[in-house]
Amino acid sequence: MKDLTRVIVRPVVTEKTTAMGESNKYVFEVAPAANKVEIRQAVERYFGVKVLDVRTMNVKGKPKRLGMYTGRRPGWKKAVVTVGEGDKIDLFDVV
Repeated sequence: MKDLTRVIVRPVVTEKTTAMGESNKYVFEVAPAANKVEIRQAVERYFGVKVLDVRTMNVKGKPKRLGMYTGRRPGWKKAVVTVGEGDKIDLFDVV
């Protein structure tokens, strides 16, 4: 995946991820084909911060039921990005 505009899908803004922002960690939903190097480049380019660490994980979709029919929500890829001391990303400007 070479197009950096499609790497970051959206920021994940929850109570837990907002608390992680105090320790310079931010969570994003990223494209399933994106790797750590591309995620680092995209965050540094669009937010103007120095990225120290990128951790990724694949989140499995939850099974759901509607009456007798069963299905599954789609899975997605999550990235936890640690930025340098003094750098900050204001996620409410992004959303």
